[in-house]
Amino acid sequence: MARLRRTPVYLVLAVYAVVVAYPLLWMLGSSFKSSKEIYADPWGLPSVWMVQNYAEAWNKGISAYFLNSLFVTIVATVATVAFAALCAYGMTMLSHRGANILLVIALGGLVVAPQVSLIPLYRLLDALGLLNTSWAMIVPYVAFRLPMAILLIRSVFLAVPRELVDAATIDGCSSFQIFRSVYLPLSRSVLATAAVLTAYFAWNEFLFAIVYVDSDELRTIPAGLMSFRDALSTDWGVLLAGLVLAALPIVLVFLFLQRYFVAGVAAGSVKG
Repeated sequence: MARLRRTPVYLVLAVYAVVVAYPLLWMLGSSFKSSKEIYADPWGLPSVWMVQNYAEAWNKGISAYFLNSLFVTIVATVATVAFAALCAYGMTMLSHRGANILLVIALGGLVVAPQVSLIPLYRLLDALGLLNTSWAMIVPYVAFRLPMAILLIRSVFLAVPRELVDAATIDGCSSFQIFRSVYLPLSRSVLATAAVLTAYFAWNEFLFAIVYVDSDELRTIPAGLMSFRDALSTDWGVLLAGLVLAALPIVLVFLFLQRYFVAGVAAGSVKG
């Protein structure tokens, strides 16, 4: 009887899974077709699996965009998680009033949309000499992902038993040693969650990448695919192969870290 009551839920979830997965499967299947076959039979499987589309996409520029995105994403993710963890630790150790002031400042960062700060950030980056460099993307990515990462990590840090901190203090641990040996090991899930969210944002961000970087040599995948599309004209099979290569890293990150991601979101949403 209970299984029968859950049947509608399973049906809804199955339909939702098909709706979400079908465009990805279509893109994957079409990436092995020629442009002519995509137009002639858009819904069918490839008659000839053109694996060379991926080699052509990689050689036509995806390789450079991929490596640029990889560098920007890794640096932005590591910096965001490191700064957010340190800031959350400081909030945890501060007095109640001081921690609340910092928390309000962090919350203020959540209400500022990236699009609103486009022109002020352009002027600031220009004054710092960072325009048309990878740092023109990395610095804004870190700044805009820090508030959410701080809130998630802080909520888990608040749940760390005070007895462990007192025991580490009695053993002679410094404040940084307590942070490294007590707080970080107990917060792996939420750290992984913050890393996944930051990596997803940095890998797919388009606006800053297209406005603050003019050099084609420094473009990341979202910005580079615009010129990639123009360069390929109507070669949709190769373009879709490029899109698959662009989406693959984030999909793999979610697949391998989904257990930590779900656990981190659950911990960060109910604690603190």
